[in-house]
Amino acid sequence: MGRLQELFARKNKRVLNVYCTAGYPQLDSTLEVMKSLEESGADIIELGMPYSDPLADGEVIQQSSGKALENGMTIAVLFNQLKDMRKQVSLPVILMGYMNPVLQYGFEKFCVDAQAVGVDALILPDLPAFEFEQEYGVIIKRHGLDFIFLVTPETSPERIRKLDSLSSGFLYAVSSSSTTGAAKDMGDVSVFLQQLAGYGLSNPVLVGFGIKDKESFDRAAAHANGAIIGTAFIRALHGQTNLREATCSFLQTVIG
Repeated sequence: MGRLQELFARKNKRVLNVYCTAGYPQLDSTLEVMKSLEESGADIIELGMPYSDPLADGEVIQQSSGKALENGMTIAVLFNQLKDMRKQVSLPVILMGYMNPVLQYGFEKFCVDAQAVGVDALILPDLPAFEFEQEYGVIIKRHGLDFIFLVTPETSPERIRKLDSLSSGFLYAVSSSSTTGAAKDMGDVSVFLQQLAGYGLSNPVLVGFGIKDKESFDRAAAHANGAIIGTAFIRALHGQTNLREATCSFLQTVIG
């Protein structure tokens, strides 16, 4: 049983996954932010690999990625930073990014190195399900990594079930088809999440995009296993010198 499976076996409600950008605010702050998230009550760490042309990221995360790239963050640098991660971080860790830099690095080499440093799962929003089935899924599984697909309110029930069958760890329910950080009507999101709950999915469901505070976290968690916060946390780190204190303060406003 992997770390994600162990987590959901132990806690299947109000699971908090927090996204942070590797190499932001400073190149060498990655592990400091991750350790601070664990100490402050996060359940999962979603570590964004900065990319110059992200599909789903809103302005705040794009800016953090741009800063991280300016700082010198690359996949190779990130794996070097994470080589002793498991001496300091026990939470499940997910790498989130895009196919282009991963393919440039070498897909199987990426999976080998991710497993070696203790990464648990991958989110690659621009990896099509067909290519996952035909080529990449077997490589991911060979190296003991979970893979998480995204579904939206516009995804058909048949495709939701298909992506659920291909996913492991959890299913990422995108609250709308916009980018991260955009304002959401959580009432509409609740309808979507109730629909998902009726499909008898095999994976837990975490909802992301627009979750920013206790109110939105509570509403998301009412109909899903938990939620994902990214933009609001990145914004909370901006301009801060004490990252541990900033992280703790932010998470207290979400989970108390």
